[in-house]
Amino acid sequence: MTALVILALVALFIGLRLFSVLGERTGHEQPLVKAPETEPKASGLMPEPDLAGASASDDDAMNYVPLAGPGVRALLAADPGFDVARFLDGAKGAYRMILEKFWQGDLESVEEFVDDNVLGAFGGAVEARNAQGLTLDNRLIHIDHATIVAANLDRSIAGLTVRFEADIAAVTRDAEGNVVAGSMDDAVQTRDRWTFRRDVASADPNWILVETDEEA
Repeated sequence: MTALVILALVALFIGLRLFSVLGERTGHEQPLVKAPETEPKASGLMPEPDLAGASASDDDAMNYVPLAGPGVRALLAADPGFDVARFLDGAKGAYRMILEKFWQGDLESVEEFVDDNVLGAFGGAVEARNAQGLTLDNRLIHIDHATIVAANLDRSIAGLTVRFEADIAAVTRDAEGNVVAGSMDDAVQTRDRWTFRRDVASADPNWILVETDEEA
């Protein structure tokens, strides 16, 4: 019984934190995070952004930390149609959807939205959980905050890291459906950093999840 409880606790931790891996993408409560449709650049590469001509609104500035400001302004210069608030709405939708599908073990539903390395790590976690006869009965109660904490633009490749602060209720059950860890009565506050990437020169408007990490 002690070994089962230990395995359950390990599965619970994995269910909450997902793993620290490389990968990226985003989506939103409608389709996954979509940037405004723009004409793709013929060269596939972006010129160096003119930061002097790029600016973000006061409302947008509330959605990212000061250190991310130069990267956000570079992205705005390269893709004037980019909208910070809309991106964060999509990122929150992706966070919820990918977590829920991971908990359910249904990775096929999200494979087009995550990098291969992330998908591989998630798949390994699901296989280990199944081998132990454990299931996760987790619930994402609420996303309290979603803030851009890092932003960069390397030629046409944009990367945005979002810090999510959320409340999650987590329960681990054995093969018979008995609760072996966690409780639905107590939500745990989590802080995760997910990194999303997109080629702004591409006609594809979606962002891809390329990295997940836990914030201490």
